[in-house]
Amino acid sequence: MANRIEELALFGGAKTKTTPFGAGKRFGAEELRELEEALNQNTLFYHFGNKVKTFLSDFNSMYDVTYSVATSSGTAAIHVALGAAGVTVGDEVITSPITDAGTVIGILYQNAIPAFADLEPETYNMSPASIEARITKRTKAIVVVHLAGNPCDMDAIMDIARRHKLVVIEDCAQAYLTRYKGKLVGTIGDYGCFSTNDFKHISTGDGGIVTINSGEDMDYMTAHAFADKNYSRFGAVVQRDITGLAPNYRMTELQGAVGIAQLKKLGRICERRTVLGDRITQGIAGAPGIRPHRVEAGNRCTYWFYMLRLDLSALDCTREQFCRALEAEGVPNRAGYIPSVLYMQPMFQNRSAYKNSAFPFELSDVAYDAGSCPEAEAILETAVQIPVSEFYSDEDAEAIAAAVRKVASAYSKR
Repeated sequence: MANRIEELALFGGAKTKTTPFGAGKRFGAEELRELEEALNQNTLFYHFGNKVKTFLSDFNSMYDVTYSVATSSGTAAIHVALGAAGVTVGDEVITSPITDAGTVIGILYQNAIPAFADLEPETYNMSPASIEARITKRTKAIVVVHLAGNPCDMDAIMDIARRHKLVVIEDCAQAYLTRYKGKLVGTIGDYGCFSTNDFKHISTGDGGIVTINSGEDMDYMTAHAFADKNYSRFGAVVQRDITGLAPNYRMTELQGAVGIAQLKKLGRICERRTVLGDRITQGIAGAPGIRPHRVEAGNRCTYWFYMLRLDLSALDCTREQFCRALEAEGVPNRAGYIPSVLYMQPMFQNRSAYKNSAFPFELSDVAYDAGSCPEAEAILETAVQIPVSEFYSDEDAEAIAAAVRKVASAYSKR
């Protein structure tokens, strides 16, 4: 083993990746043309301009949905879906413990209580069995998170939801053009929520979209109004009679303009990421102590990032040592994804969403104990995240795989 370790770049051996990773420009002349047209409208307000409307029309065509609503962020998109679905004070909403805070912010703003389901150990997605086990008489909805562009087991989740009369909201912030058994995620649940934050497949700086999958006019009008202070702006009619509390989550014409140009690139971006991620999986298959990110047969992952797990019982190193060795081989990476499962964050441990208040946590007996989602906790303790870019070459993906195999072999106990 000593000879193998000495061959690592970390200890003076030859580096695996010696050339820069592929890079490129995300924005160009197409975005500039759309922005110029937006400015020439002499309005940047979505109701009077045409850019947000066109952006949504193009998105609806791509996703084959009748209605969608633009928002100011992906976080806002989830909040709009929750509000439109009628999630309210004291309701419980089941979601993933490995996700961005944006997934739970809207739940708490509706004064509902997040409950966390455990994950599948190889896909990092919500376990249907764990979801069903978390259902109580207070449960109103499930927010499904398709982490890193890998689709959840939607047939099983939808079956559970229909049997228990629950709303299903899909968090597709990292899952553009991801397919579950041929179906686009974001069109399977009652609502699909997307982000156009700068750290997503396409960017408008910030922004979001909610698909209204019932296709019903009233569902669309409710969601549209909830994103705009519960004002109803349709055609020449603007109704400002406030029927209930709602936020201001409007998208501007500048965001819509950039979105139009970005959507034209989305197919190529996602196709390339799928090829690269699958190539990494193939390249590291069978490497000692390595558990690749599993995509179930018949599904399509669009890899916002690549995340593998280490079987540390098969390796003579810590995860931190593995990460340092991989970095030395020329492959950027980081340990884990978020610092800890969400329920171990101070807001949940202190049961305090609002300063000096235990509301709405006091309305429910949902527990946030360490060990309550053991698979999720184990994932974060053993995961290694590697960035993926549509600008990477095939050789870049092969170098990532080669570096992972080299480090795994050097530290293998076999």
